[in-house]
Amino acid sequence: MKVLLLASGRSKRMQPVRDKNFLDFLGKTLLERQIESLKSNGFEDIIVVGGAHNLEEIKSYGFETVEQENLDDGMKGAISSSAKMLTEDVLIVSSNDVFDESVYALMSNAIKECSEDGVVLAKKVKEYFPGGYLELDSEGFMKSIVEKPEKGTEPSDLVNLVMHYFKDAGKFVEYLEAAKSENDDLYEVAMQNMINDGYKFIALPYEGYWQAIKFPWHIHKVFGFLFEKAEKHVSEKAQISENAVINGDVIIEDGVKVFDGAVINGPAYIGKGAVIATNALVRESHVGKNCVVGYSTEVARSYLGDDVWTHSNYIGDSIIGNNVSFGAGTVTGNLRLDEKTISMSVKGEKMDTGENKLGIVTGDHVRAGVNTSFMPGVKIGSNSFVGAGLVICEDIPENSFVRGCTTLKISKNKVNVEKIKRNL
Repeated sequence: MKVLLLASGRSKRMQPVRDKNFLDFLGKTLLERQIESLKSNGFEDIIVVGGAHNLEEIKSYGFETVEQENLDDGMKGAISSSAKMLTEDVLIVSSNDVFDESVYALMSNAIKECSEDGVVLAKKVKEYFPGGYLELDSEGFMKSIVEKPEKGTEPSDLVNLVMHYFKDAGKFVEYLEAAKSENDDLYEVAMQNMINDGYKFIALPYEGYWQAIKFPWHIHKVFGFLFEKAEKHVSEKAQISENAVINGDVIIEDGVKVFDGAVINGPAYIGKGAVIATNALVRESHVGKNCVVGYSTEVARSYLGDDVWTHSNYIGDSIIGNNVSFGAGTVTGNLRLDEKTISMSVKGEKMDTGENKLGIVTGDHVRAGVNTSFMPGVKIGSNSFVGAGLVICEDIPENSFVRGCTTLKISKNKVNVEKIKRNL
């Protein structure tokens, strides 16, 4: 059996995060984690579907790959690009859906026992979710996928997840190539046409953890889940001052230095070679390798990529890319004055994140000057400079140089400073 791992998405809803496949969690990229989970559960024959924007980086991991040439064709394009390699049964999996490990054993057993034409993983939900719901027939087989029904009109409590097994991959490809629609997703149209022609698909209920990484704020949720599952440890190769304080569950990797007066409150991950300087505070955060959490800096409930430098900063509820530096005194706002949920621009439109606290999201290779203030929900594009002493209340496109105009008013001093005596 082939496994198609779909990794060709361009992460448009994640911008300015470069590519969610290469987000590093606890020292491993999301793509590496997905491959490891599949292989450790017996799914060995894996093909990763990438696009021109990420295929070379995927290849650098040593994975077998195929290129989806037309990225606008979505999942249909991914399957069509792989058609020549699909000569048997196939399991189709999304690279950006994070599951509990139990899902793979569940699917594996369902495949072994499957006497029908396929299996569709279905998340059993207890409250409304804005996704595609499975409508079942009287025998419990799939009848249709109902996209985002109005709340209260859901045909079942099962939401369609992208882990689909097809016993005859070639037949599915035939239906996919013949599918036509002006508005609907051709992948789902092909499935529906197969069902209409008498093919039977089992809806496999799954009640474990699931989180699709669709928007930047989902990174925090995935970190929390992966950290909870990971083995906690403090490396013997880390240098931790006797005057530092470490509370709760932590993972501290090789080469980490934690200085006098620093405090780390778990859950917290500190990557290889990172420095937590004097009087710094890290809490409920992911700090990537070679980061410097500088003197008197607080990092709270945030994700820091690799090579992030700070000094006397506050980084709260934020997602910071790789190779980012903050000048002294620069802070991120993470709470509206009215304490309402924070909106963020997604593909050019404002979207309510549903989050009460949310700071900034940056791309890679960003520099911010001293005493700059970032307002909640702001995005900073990659390869950008943001000047000193500014209040940033709007998104900054990539490759930007941001500076403000400060007018100084200088007049004659009428006070003799020499005669001023301090009362100590």
